[in-house]
Amino acid sequence: MSDHKHGEMDVKTHEKTFDGFMAWTKWTVIVILVLLIGMAIFIS
Repeated sequence: MSDHKHGEMDVKTHEKTFDGFMAWTKWTVIVILVLLIGMAIFIS
């Protein structure tokens, strides 16, 4: 079994994926909120 040394793993790909996920989540929430506000204004 290999020895684990804290802080040696390259996490650039992980960070890029996480940043993309967070951006996608942020924009999805914004779009949903805009749709809900639009529905509240125009349907009622």
